[in-house]
Amino acid sequence: MTTTAPAPAALSTADQLADALATPRTVWPGGRPDGGRSWPQSLAGGASGVALLHIERARTGRGDWDTAHTWLATAVHGEVSAAANANLYFGAPALAYITHRAASASSRYRRVLERLDKATLTVTRARLAEAHLRIDRAERPPMEEFDLIQGLSGLGAYHLSRDPGREITRDVLSYLVRLTEPMPDRAGLPPWWMNVGPTGAPHADYPHGHGNFGLAHGIGSALSVLSLALLRDLAVPGMVDAIERICAWTDRWRQGDVSDPWWPGLISLQQAADGHVHPDLRPRPSWCYGASGTARAQQLAGLALRDPARVRAAENAILATLRDPLQLGKLPEIGLCHGMAGLLHAAWRMATELGNAEIAAELPRLTSRLIAALHQDNYDPELLDGAAGAALALHTLSTGGAPAPHWDTFLALA
Repeated sequence: MTTTAPAPAALSTADQLADALATPRTVWPGGRPDGGRSWPQSLAGGASGVALLHIERARTGRGDWDTAHTWLATAVHGEVSAAANANLYFGAPALAYITHRAASASSRYRRVLERLDKATLTVTRARLAEAHLRIDRAERPPMEEFDLIQGLSGLGAYHLSRDPGREITRDVLSYLVRLTEPMPDRAGLPPWWMNVGPTGAPHADYPHGHGNFGLAHGIGSALSVLSLALLRDLAVPGMVDAIERICAWTDRWRQGDVSDPWWPGLISLQQAADGHVHPDLRPRPSWCYGASGTARAQQLAGLALRDPARVRAAENAILATLRDPLQLGKLPEIGLCHGMAGLLHAAWRMATELGNAEIAAELPRLTSRLIAALHQDNYDPELLDGAAGAALALHTLSTGGAPAPHWDTFLALA
């Protein structure tokens, strides 16, 4: 689908950002970061994330494979983590994720992919066993069990992209189905309700935990992964029921009206008991908790369930956001997670899914806002909240992106 976005300016800006991120020694003059989310194996903030930008550019013919290889080598340098806390965003699964994209266009990476994939299989099986034991005990799930960034929704997204027909892919989908199955609860809370705060740890402000709608850390990630699987004709027993259970809960908490629906980012037990969310608690339209993510998840669910009303509600949600200066003003950041790049890319993905000309017509204004912001300051190089992610969004808007496997699978958008 062709949009009316300012593609030349977007492509030029993406090229400039990629050029600035061409070599690790210029990005990190003091050497490779060795801690935090800037660790090389981190998809969010390390070399893995920057490598993904250059892999996508090479796959579309806009960049060169030598640059992509340099970043891949930097990402995999040293001991690769396949510990119990490895996930889509860190360690062997993150490296398998980016290497899968490289291997789809170059046989050079198939052997290393096989090793990384084997390690990811081991991590996934261990995580599944732990999760099923937790459900057997009828305990509430920790955030890191099922969310996209740390948990099994993220690992499921990888396996669905890597090889939908494998047993491990079906095993993760079956777990996600089981995650949604009712469990004894006098308060009537959904089975994915967590007994922790939004940080994933106990918090005084959330003494009884919270229900999370987001794609990063909430049930939105499971909804997207299950819906994507169903759209690819990969069904496991109970999958449709699971999607419908999640949708029933999100429908219960949908706010606004037909022309401007929105969903909370999360709710507390008190809000659940009151049955009310104050309009002031509308989340900003970011990918992680806001309309950038939740609207796309609803669109995917609507397509999977063949529910045109749900699809239209999702499209109305993203349209209302794109047309509302107050909502756009809540996203001054540039990034995929918290900023304009995430909204731009999610809206582009929604527009291209069904050829929605109304959404496409709104993209040029947001594109211009993002480009202007990028020219005003120097930003961190990282993928999730920095220049690499913004460059990917602008590159994809301009080129249409490479064919599957899609780079935005790690955002549960495709």
